[in-house]
Amino acid sequence: MEIPQSHNLVAEFVFTTARSSGPGGQNVNKVNSKVLLKFDVTNSLLLTDEQKQVLLKKLASKITRDGILTLAAQDKRSQLENKEAVIQKFNQLLTKAFTPTKARKATKPTKASKQARMKTKKQHSEKKKWRQRRND
Repeated sequence: MEIPQSHNLVAEFVFTTARSSGPGGQNVNKVNSKVLLKFDVTNSLLLTDEQKQVLLKKLASKITRDGILTLAAQDKRSQLENKEAVIQKFNQLLTKAFTPTKARKATKPTKASKQARMKTKKQHSEKKKWRQRRND
């Protein structure tokens, strides 16, 4: 599945700002440096239905009931840096969501691993045996 480019999706981003709790001293109390990115997955015109389903499934914890993906950045002191950071975070999320997971191939245990397992079980059994009380 093709990963949509975020520079195409920027038109559908809604940015809001708020007061940050990050570094900055008095600056934090005066400046709205926290940036919230909202992206409406369900009503996106640039995503296919298949891509929407993948995002809704894989990013369910970050998407509201209305189908809006919300991300925030407040680590930097400036609003512009936080805006760039939240866009980068969005790109990373999309890349991770659209990267197919590699299926695990079932393998049989090797002869050496079976022997090692049996050896440790035997040692454990011996240890337990020596701890038992003797009835003479």
